[in-house]
Amino acid sequence: MNQLIETTVVLEIDGESVEVPQGETVLKAARALDIEIPVLCHDDRVEPAGCCRMCLVEVEGQRRLQPACTFKASPGMKVRTDTERVARHRRGLLSLYKADHRLDEAGKPVSRGVHDMLADHIATYGTGPELEPVNAPRVSREHDTNPYIQFDPDACVVCGLCVRYCDEVEAVSAITLLGRGSATTIGTADQRNLLDTSCELCGGCIAVCPTGAMTEKPSLALPTEQIVRSTCNFCGVGCQLDLHVAEVPVTIGAPASAKQTKRVTRVTSPEPGTTVNDGNLCIKGRFSYEFINHDERLKEPLIRGADGQLHPATWEQAIARVAEGLHGVKQRHGADALGFVSSSRCTGEENYLMQKLSRAAFGTNNCHQCAAT
Repeated sequence: MNQLIETTVVLEIDGESVEVPQGETVLKAARALDIEIPVLCHDDRVEPAGCCRMCLVEVEGQRRLQPACTFKASPGMKVRTDTERVARHRRGLLSLYKADHRLDEAGKPVSRGVHDMLADHIATYGTGPELEPVNAPRVSREHDTNPYIQFDPDACVVCGLCVRYCDEVEAVSAITLLGRGSATTIGTADQRNLLDTSCELCGGCIAVCPTGAMTEKPSLALPTEQIVRSTCNFCGVGCQLDLHVAEVPVTIGAPASAKQTKRVTRVTSPEPGTTVNDGNLCIKGRFSYEFINHDERLKEPLIRGADGQLHPATWEQAIARVAEGLHGVKQRHGADALGFVSSSRCTGEENYLMQKLSRAAFGTNNCHQCAAT
């Protein structure tokens, strides 16, 4: 009789038992218990690399601390994440990272207007001995004229997560780890401008960067006061995105005394695994938000008057004018003289109503949607 193959394993983390699928990592097993293990180079969308060393834990029977993100769970394994040995390692490691990071006057990592996971870890776990700042000769691409992505080597911890994301998720491989030793940096082939590489400017490297070394050029130093979840309207996929809204001058860079208004200052993607797009966005979803604040954007209906010019109107007036025009064409030329074209930028419900209007209200099947092309 064939023996049943075990598909799950039971292990113990900080005294609590947990059952996880065979081959699962200690990190994911700990998350199943809501036990926090700090990481810098990890993202569920890419293969774990274990290079940042933040997630080291004690495993009974193992002489050295092991990276939780790559170490596989096994039956009966006992793991400790809160020992003095682990805490001492984290403090020492963060001291090394801190010495290789540009700091502000308070000795904290410089804020770049984005979330800095390293700063969070320093605040949570503390640091060990104060080390002299390291002048690592990492280079940037100062000549890179791409309009969207900024790379700050002083903030980079060379975790390589952006490179792995570009390779494994986007399958583009536009950036790479360039150089050797302390000179290792994030670069491109021959240090070319991103516009001259295979880069799609999706901004995924920005989304996964744990320290803000990769940031959005258009929103450098701009604040965030409120985050609003919305749906991208550039195609029919329905990607979810977070709009960062703040009070800023009408003209970016204007004096503080200038008139203030609510504006979208940055667009980010939700956490991976929480929405249909799994934390990914394309160049349009992440960077093409200027139209929201454009001075020429229509904010009310316009009706052409007897003088031939467009004049502001209420929605009731505009809808009545459209209905009058459509009924007039149907009476003069028949229903098939009408055509209804909807947009993939509309919701599924809105597109349904458009074809309902075409078929049920006006009696024609001349209905099209741009996503069908």
